[in-house]
Amino acid sequence: MSDSSRDNLFANPLGQVPGFVFDESVVDVFPDMISRSVPGYETILAYTGELADRYVQPNTHCYDLGCSLGASTLAMSQRINGRNAKIIAVDNSDAMLKKCALILASTPDTGAVELVNGDICDIEINNASLVVMNFTLQFVPLEQRANLLEKIYQGLNPGGCLIISEKLSFEPESLNALLSELHHGFKRAQGYSDLEISQKRDSIENVLVPETLDSHIQRLRACGFQSTSPWFQCFNFCSLVAIK
Repeated sequence: MSDSSRDNLFANPLGQVPGFVFDESVVDVFPDMISRSVPGYETILAYTGELADRYVQPNTHCYDLGCSLGASTLAMSQRINGRNAKIIAVDNSDAMLKKCALILASTPDTGAVELVNGDICDIEINNASLVVMNFTLQFVPLEQRANLLEKIYQGLNPGGCLIISEKLSFEPESLNALLSELHHGFKRAQGYSDLEISQKRDSIENVLVPETLDSHIQRLRACGFQSTSPWFQCFNFCSLVAIK
């Protein structure tokens, strides 16, 4: 890996740490950042593809909400060729979408993918057999999350699948602290320094707002999902599946 693609954004003292944004500096190092920051990320991507293979129906839509550089889109597309299913990949970062377009263009057999620059809360969901939000909902304002999930539920076809991957908070605080410490240990093992971990935490605070697993499940059930469960968890990161 070249130095330019390695995540060194928080390696030097920054004084007043700015709030985290998905700008060009993040785009340049994003694959390295997420793989070294999210335990189990590759597993979640692999099984996003597996779930696509199981749930995507011919002539339907798949949505990758908060697609970033298109990793989930690629995981889906590699498993649903020949079904005439269209993937709609949405992000509100112009820098992310420009790089995503280049990645998709250089990848063979990606199928029909439409890139949409927009707020996922404003996107229409229809004829969907699969909706994916991998580490996206945590960046949506709390007061907008229920309406977004309700819209997704209404846009899913019967038997359709929703995947939500999130960083979680825990109660009591002693458990939350333990799992956070284990996560920080994971990041140290990936080569991040204590300074990088501390400054990244300050940058992401109030930008990424985690919730408890119970909060996620209760909200999904309130929308109408009766079948919902975590399928993967490592430390304070979890992926859930909900079936309409």
